Amino acid sequence: MIPAEINKNVCEVLCKIHGQEVIIRGESTIGGGCINNALKLETNVSTYFLKWNSASSFPGMFSSEARGLNLLRNSSTLYIPEVISANESEEHSYLMLEYIDSATMSKSYWEHFGKSLAELHKVSTDQFGLDHDNYIGSLRQSNQQHSTWKDFFINERLMPQLKLASLEAGLTQKFENLYGKLDEIFPNEPPALLHGDLWSGNYMVSKTGAPVTMDAAVYYGHRETDLAMSKLFGGFDSRFYSAYNEAFRLEQGWQERFDICNLYPLLVHVNLFGGSYLNQVRSTLEKF
Repeated sequence: MIPAEINKNVCEVLCKIHGQEVIIRGESTIGGGCINNALKLETNVSTYFLKWNSASSFPGMFSSEARGLNLLRNSSTLYIPEVISANESEEHSYLMLEYIDSATMSKSYWEHFGKSLAELHKVSTDQFGLDHDNYIGSLRQSNQQHSTWKDFFINERLMPQLKLASLEAGLTQKFENLYGKLDEIFPNEPPALLHGDLWSGNYMVSKTGAPVTMDAAVYYGHRETDLAMSKLFGGFDSRFYSAYNEAFRLEQGWQERFDICNLYPLLVHVNLFGGSYLNQVRSTLEKF
């Protein structure tokens, strides 16, 4: 059941957009999330996706997500659901999006997806990071800007997660050893606009059979991190990577660098779900 204050605000926002009275006719709970409440919202004018949570628990979560989604959508590359409204009160915050009915993949789904991500990654700027912070899962994600990928990756991605994880000294030292090798490991490329949380739970299929992505953790970073994240838990067809590489060729050794990129999401999982992911972290550090 939608909290009364959200119900009221949603109706007011939609009334202004459509220029008529808006009545909520139905609510259907959508599962799959562990942080927010989510549902399909049916009204007399259209159908929407709505998610909400406690404003005090995750301040600014939805406003920053909305900014990131709009940044992706304005790139005219990946299909991103339209942001209808993001609002935060003393008790609750919510995000309302265009509702996407899931359908069957088209035959060219993976090729389309790979080429679209390549086009997104061609959108660049002069600094790694972003002009605002956001969230990765329920953890704050610092996007302070840096002129090099190495400095950004160390200071805004790895070190904050290492502080939260409180790892043993030996493992922390292995990270210190890795830092000095990052310039040799990663090819020198300009900052790329990233989805930031590209795993199989964050894409779906539109009614035309095309790829749709959501739940982004946007920033400008090294483009290989999006691709690495897609590999971490599987769910992406080989045609996706072939199409990407054809549209925006990756430097030699990209498969090996994925392990380094994934140290960040693995540390996030250590901090969110416990130490069972530490073995993967240790394994990667031993390789390098």
